[in-house]
This record gives sequence, C-alpha cells and structure tokens, in this order.
Amino acid sequence: MAFIVTLSSNELDANQGKFRIEQRLTKSRPKSLNIDAALDGPPIVLLIGEAPAQSGRDRSRWLAWIGIVARHGTVGAVDKSITVDPLRECLETVPLDGLDGILNGIPAPLRQEFDRASLLGTVGACSNAVWQSLESALRARWPGLGPLLDWLIAQADPPVFGNSPADQSWQEQRDATGSLLRIADFPLSALAAWQRPPSGDAPYTAGLIPQPVEHSLIDYDVRVAGEAFGMFSEWQQGNTVRCDIHVLQDASGRRLEVVNVNATPVESRLGTDMLYYHEPTKSFVFVQYKRIDPDTRSIYVDARLRSQLDRLEETAKLSSPPAQPSEWRLGNDPCFVKLAYWPQSADRRPTQGLAPGMYLPVSYIRLLLDDDCTRGKRAGSTARMLGYDQVERHLTGTQFIDLVKHGLTGTVGTTREQLHALVKQRVNAGHSVVLATESSEESVRARQARTRDRGAKRRTYLHRTYKQNPPNS
Repeated sequence: MAFIVTLSSNELDANQGKFRIEQRLTKSRPKSLNIDAALDGPPIVLLIGEAPAQSGRDRSRWLAWIGIVARHGTVGAVDKSITVDPLRECLETVPLDGLDGILNGIPAPLRQEFDRASLLGTVGACSNAVWQSLESALRARWPGLGPLLDWLIAQADPPVFGNSPADQSWQEQRDATGSLLRIADFPLSALAAWQRPPSGDAPYTAGLIPQPVEHSLIDYDVRVAGEAFGMFSEWQQGNTVRCDIHVLQDASGRRLEVVNVNATPVESRLGTDMLYYHEPTKSFVFVQYKRIDPDTRSIYVDARLRSQLDRLEETAKLSSPPAQPSEWRLGNDPCFVKLAYWPQSADRRPTQGLAPGMYLPVSYIRLLLDDDCTRGKRAGSTARMLGYDQVERHLTGTQFIDLVKHGLTGTVGTTREQLHALVKQRVNAGHSVVLATESSEESVRARQARTRDRGAKRRTYLHRTYKQNPPNS
C-alpha cells in the first residue's frame, strides 16, 4: 500500500526547510481512509508537489519526498492523522505527469487509481499493485533512488524473528544497538533498516542497510578498519569470530563507533553483552542480557547465573574512586543484568522500541537472592527466581538510559586498553558483544545541555561502515 500526500508547489516550498531539519511529517487524514489495507505491502508514503492548475493543461506533479508511516493517531477530538518517520528527500526531479512522467508507463487502471488518491491538500491511499508498478519504474529510470528505496522498505517491512538460535541472538543484539543509540543521542533511523544476514553466525549489524545520505557511506579495507579502531586487529586462530563496525558522526563532531562481535557458531553462543564507553570521561557501563520466559516473565537462578554475577563483580573492579565532581556516580554499580523478554505474538516484526524488561544492578541482585522474595513458589523450595513477581522495584529502559546519558552511572578512570581487553575476554568466552565508544570534545556542561534537549530537531550525522571477518570465515 502507498499513502499519497499532495501539496501545492507553494506549500511544499514553504515547508522544505522544516522537512529537511525534522525529516518527519504529521498530516491529518480523512476518517474514511481505509488503513486496514496497509497490511497489503509496506506502508510507503509518497509526498508529491503539484504546480498551479492552468486552463486546458493536464496536472503537473512530481515526487519530492518518500517515507514510511510510523504510526496512525488522532488529532483533536475526532480527526485522524498519519506520522511519516523517516521522511527523506528524493534529491532528483521525478516527474509524474506528461510524456516523461513515470505514470505514463504504468497500466491505465493503476494510473487512474493513483489520480483518485492524489487530491491536492489531502492524504490518499492506493493499492500495493500501484506501488509495485511505481517502484519498478523508479528503479528502472532513476537507479540513484534504489538505495533509498531499499533503506525505507527494510524499515517498512522488516523480517519477522522466529525462535531459532540465530534469530534470538539477533533480537538481543538489536535491542543493545538501539539502547546504545539512545544513550549516545543519535537518531534511531541511523541503524534501523535491517535484512537477515546470509549466515546465522554473522553479527546483527552485518544485516544493516546504511542510510543513503550523501557522503555518508565509505567502505574501508579490513586492515584499515583494524588499524583505525586499534581493536580486533588480532583474533584467535580460525574462523570463530566475526566483527562488524559502524561509525556515526554528528554535525558537532561527536563520533560513535558501534562494534558488533559474534563468537560463532551461534548454537554454542552464551548470550549478549552490551557496553557503552564514554571516552571523554573514561567511563563504561556493562549490561548482560538474560532472556526470561515471556509468559511467566521470570527466570530460575542457576549456578551459571551466579558465576556470571561473580565475573561482573570482577569487571566492576576496573573502576577507580572519583577524584573530581564530574566523576561522581550514584553508586558503585557499572554492571547490570537486563532480564528481557519478547512477547509471543503472531507479529514478531522488530520495532524501534526497546524489548520489555528490567535493568538490575549486580549489587541489587545479590540482595534479592538473599531475600525471601526470590524463593521458589513451592513450600520449602531452595530454588531462587528473578522476575516481575519477585522484584518489586527495578530500572526501566528509560530510567537506565537517562542515568547513563547524564554520567550518573558507570566506571571511573577506565582506559580504552582495559575496555578492549574486557571485550576480547567476553568474545573468547563465547559471548556476542555490542559495544559503542563515544568520543567528542564537548564539555561536561555541554553534554548535560544536549541530553536535556528534548526537541524534535534531528541532528545531522555521517555514517561509515567497516566489516571485519577472519580468513576462511
């Protein structure tokens, strides 16, 4: 299905600057519009401009922007709306009408359906058959739009995750990637478009489709990538590790290196770790994922989990005592466990939201395991459980992210070399690791001001991709 938003040339010109900054659009739509048909194909949005009507001449329209429907909503008491996010400019003149227009090349019934759905000043919708004809014409005549279409469609119609070990591992890595972007205050659209990698052993980010921003995608030789990051240039022998690296940079020069490393094969993988390292303050936060039952929303505490807590406590010892106000933290817990679950439903398509779950500092888990609240339900049981029925208080995703963004939790005085050693240790132990390293020249005050900025303005960023695989992988 394709939604069509038709604006006059004057209205389009008046809003171009706003669209380029916000890269989103909310527009009221007729209540009678049948959005149930949106299930028929990806919910693509075509924003077209139309020149003033002239007597005796056909309509003159052009495709100006393309996006996808993020959500449907209500404006005021009864009016309905659609929110288009992301919304991207075509950057090429794509005429719709006339001998050179793409509508001239599609069957007459489909062209007539498009015309009925593109009334000036309104939101209309046409069938997936119309969209498929338009898409084919766009790819054939304007191949430069192909990467943009691939990027949008991957978000509009993402793959459905199943119960395979690879899919479950990718779910966790996806959640970690989204969390890191939120912490570092980069747009989620930067790493939102995804297709399933050919191998289940590959990192989640190996399936990302980079946003086709001008000058944004630069491919580097694998040896250059290893030297550039000073990390992962030497692995254990064989083909047991795969690495994928993405680099984001905003207009102010802040740089985020997102590294996704998988210990393979996936069947023997032990889980996912997330690390965020803020280089200016030499501070990192560590999150270990534990999947809980989506129905009971709990997990039994076994010897393996207890040994993992021991290792997290050892990791916390990398922190030093604070020596200045900016190094003060709310506590001595840089390591957390996220008890996460993915609800079982007919539609398991990934969303940009975080997986539901609770973030628990390690010291808090120790207290819980010594308290009667975590005892098994059976009388006299010595088993311990962690979950929503046992834990009365926990950090939500929003609370956790805010603490990290403001530098209120994490290690103090941890070097990049210590971080690299930790990551290699986790990978060699059989874990997947999603690591983001943020570097910038901003002051503590500037960081606080940025994290408090809740405006809708989108920050400009560049996106680079590096991939590293060992020989014979």
